[in-house]
Amino acid sequence: MIRKLIDRILNRKAPRAAVRGRPKSYPGSAHGVRIEDVSDAAMRTCRTLQQAGFKAYVVGGGVRDLMLGLKPKDFDVATDATPDQVRGLFRRSRIIGRRFQIVHVMFGRETIEVSTFRAIQDEAETDEHGRVLRDNVWGTQAEDAARRDFTINALYYDPVADTILDYHNGVRDLEHKTLRMIGDPTARFREDPVRMLRVARFTGKLGFRIEPKTRKPIRELADLVHNVPAARLFDEMLKLLLSGHAMACLQELRREGLHRGLLPMLDLILEQPDDERFVTAALDATDARVRAGKTTSPGFLFAALLWQPVRVRWQAGVARGEHSIPALGAAIDSVLDEQAERIAIQRRFIADMREIWMTQARFERRIGRSPHTLVAHPRYRAAWDFLQLRCQSGEAPADLADWWRAFAEADADEREAMQARLPKAASGAAKKRRRRSGGRHGAAREGAGAAEGATAATPPPSGPKAA
Repeated sequence: MIRKLIDRILNRKAPRAAVRGRPKSYPGSAHGVRIEDVSDAAMRTCRTLQQAGFKAYVVGGGVRDLMLGLKPKDFDVATDATPDQVRGLFRRSRIIGRRFQIVHVMFGRETIEVSTFRAIQDEAETDEHGRVLRDNVWGTQAEDAARRDFTINALYYDPVADTILDYHNGVRDLEHKTLRMIGDPTARFREDPVRMLRVARFTGKLGFRIEPKTRKPIRELADLVHNVPAARLFDEMLKLLLSGHAMACLQELRREGLHRGLLPMLDLILEQPDDERFVTAALDATDARVRAGKTTSPGFLFAALLWQPVRVRWQAGVARGEHSIPALGAAIDSVLDEQAERIAIQRRFIADMREIWMTQARFERRIGRSPHTLVAHPRYRAAWDFLQLRCQSGEAPADLADWWRAFAEADADEREAMQARLPKAASGAAKKRRRRSGGRHGAAREGAGAAEGATAATPPPSGPKAA
């Protein structure tokens, strides 16, 4: 106790992890990794570095997934070569990063991330919360292993020799499905609060149990997540949401007290899950696509997660007498501005989100030329998928998505017949809207195409029975 007090007064830092010099070695007959499951790019990277006299290993999640019989999404390599030395060996490569300098080596469409073994630093540059700001001091392989977050991510696989080196009993923890922090968990979480989000991701995705000492400080330190740069927080949340086990990961965030404030919808989903069928359906659909190996759109996923606050503010704007399209645009701007303070969603995804959201108003109008223009739009399918989720959750009329699907697939004559079969009330309302859309207010709408979608006479849906 006295020593801790002295260290605190003198601003001494506790050792973050014990460096173990002699790793356990597992030959191919013992570790179970199938060498044919290692990407050719990772193999070529390791072989090139070794032929130049350097050490080179596949590391991290790639090794973990190979040992669990899963297909890695990507492969990372660790080496004792410096970034400049790595850059000199590969023509298609570039050095990136400031906080952690690494090299991206490109082979066609595949990129191998190569990092240099890093040293344990007693005086690393940190912020007032203990988060490491800059860390480019090279070290030994044993130090690099001690620097890694969890034991299951500190395995080094040499694909040339077909051996695995294990410094921290990661193989044992894989066998027992245990997630264990290397070193002092409190210090390691302060060093990088994103590790707490990774606890939730790995636990939800892999079904592992959290080792008690690793779990203990998480609730106390949960607020440190809000000190993480918004862009980095977005990257980590995207990994969690596209893990193929999004709901399980989100439930783990809640159990550990990490969910509040990351996304407005997460608070509602996890605190009142029965009221958020729409987002639950979106996450389930995303999980199914990820597990099937299909591509997924981050823009679509974040549009679903943020739809509820957009919809509520849209309704409020229309209730105040605003025209529907400008009200929707203002609601979108408001929600995105608030969200940018927490998680920096990339601009290309924001553009997709805006188009998906703005198109929802246009689905309410099914006569005239507007439907023909809408089904020809490049983002129509994503917007229709979004509409289908709204219908499935009871937010929009159950038959609305079916009508649009049939209209998109029909020929010109059948489309005309479908529009003729619509209730006369809808046709009359549309004519009335058309007469009111001229004048100086019509030109102020968000684009000619969007203006066809709705006006103040067409309020946004307010519940399961809304049109």
